[in-house]
Order: sequence, then structure tokens, then C-alpha cells
Amino acid sequence: MGPTAPARVLTVAGSDSGGGAGLQADLKTMLALGAHGMSVVTAVTAQNSLGVRGAWELPDEAVRAQFHAVVDDIGVQAVKTGMLSSAPLAATVAELLGELTHRQGVPVVVDPVAVSKHGDPLLTTEALDVVRTRLLPLATVATPNLDEVAQLTGIVVTDEPGMRAAAAAVLGHGPRWALIKGGHLPDSGHAVDLLSDGREEHWYRSPRHDNRHTHGTGCTLAAAIASYLALGHRPPAAVGLAKEYVTGAIAAGFALGAGIGPVDHGWRHR
Repeated sequence: MGPTAPARVLTVAGSDSGGGAGLQADLKTMLALGAHGMSVVTAVTAQNSLGVRGAWELPDEAVRAQFHAVVDDIGVQAVKTGMLSSAPLAATVAELLGELTHRQGVPVVVDPVAVSKHGDPLLTTEALDVVRTRLLPLATVATPNLDEVAQLTGIVVTDEPGMRAAAAAVLGHGPRWALIKGGHLPDSGHAVDLLSDGREEHWYRSPRHDNRHTHGTGCTLAAAIASYLALGHRPPAAVGLAKEYVTGAIAAGFALGAGIGPVDHGWRHR
């Protein structure tokens, strides 16, 4: 017999031609953490360190064909979703994941990507409603940042106590766990995240690093959580391990091009 296959993780996300975020970041993260990454491309973007120059969504049949090609033959042990720009695309992905979770109970990490690092919109208002009503109820872990919390729930978080209210509001849409990412809070010297399922609370604190090259942080964190779930960890442990990995990647982020560079997905192997 040959070597045993590693844990299998599927990313359903858009492509970042600059390689810092999107499915490229996801696949690098999965490899770095010992998982086998697979992908369903939802959209193609033309972007670099300065921003998104254009985006083109793939047709429904292409998304469905990619998904079934992977799931029906190879199988998956965790799924991470990223850029789902339009309502029809978000609805298609919700339908596919609903079938998968119902049949197999595969954990799903939903990263409700709404805006790029450079401020470019990546999710329409109509798609946001589909994410809220159809995708979040399928999530094992939802990972909104504070801007996405405001868009999903209307709650504006300005301090750590406000993160509890945000978690409760996100959980109201159905995910098993909500990870509220506090990276946009006023600088306290630490980056603070809150994971809650409505009964348990887990706070994660890490030092802030004086490094502007943070492109891909959210994608990387969600992909890392999915990888650790596929490797058998419970959500609180998966988030803690993912946070440790992302903190190191942020510290090692490097300049690339004339704008914001990416985090370093291979920092542990340098």
C-alpha cells in the first residue's frame, strides 16, 4: 500500500490573480497545514497589490460541475467558502453545500467576504441576503470581520463587549459557531477575536504586528480553520491553531508590488 492521503479540504472561492488572497491563499494555507486542498472557482478577478481591476463570475453549470467532480470522486472532510459575488451564485453554493452537509455532515467554514483588502466590493446587497438566510445556517463556523458583522446584522462594534452582541446576532442566523474578528477595533496592542456558540465563549488574543502587508488575512484564517477541522479538531481548538498560524503569517508578510503585499503562507518553512 502507498502513503495515506492527507485530509481533504475544498475551497469554494474566487481566484486572486496576484496570489495573495482568494483560492490561491486557501490552497497555500491547506498545503502549509498538511491538508490536500481542492477548489471550486466561483469567479476570476484581475487584481494585484493595488486593488481589483475586474471580476468575472463563472456560470452556474461550471460551479456545479467543479463541485460534483471533486465531491463525488475524491470526497471532502471540510469546506471553506469565500467570494460569492451575486445572489444566484450564493444560492447555488448554498444548495450544493446543503446537500453535502445533509448527507455527510461535513464541517463548513463560511467567510462572508464582502469587501477586498483595498475596499473593492465583492458581494452585492442581494447576495448578502442569500448568505445571511441560506448559507450561514449551514456553517459550522462563520468568520465575519467587524465590517461584515455590520452588513449582516446592522450591529456596529466599537469595543470588546460589543463583540458579544455581534456574536449573538450572527448566531441568530443559524451557524453553530460565530467567530467575530476584532482586528478592526481601535489598536490596543492586541488583535482580539471571539468565538461563541451561544453557550461557550473563547477569546483569542495575539500581538499586533507593525506590518501593512496583510493581504489575504481573512481568507487564510478561514482556510486554516477548515484545515484543522478536517484534521479532527473541535472548533475552539481549530480556531486557536488557525489564529496562531495566521499571526505568524502576518508577522512575515512581505512587500509585493506597489501596494499592500500578502501574508506569508510559508512562514513556518522559511
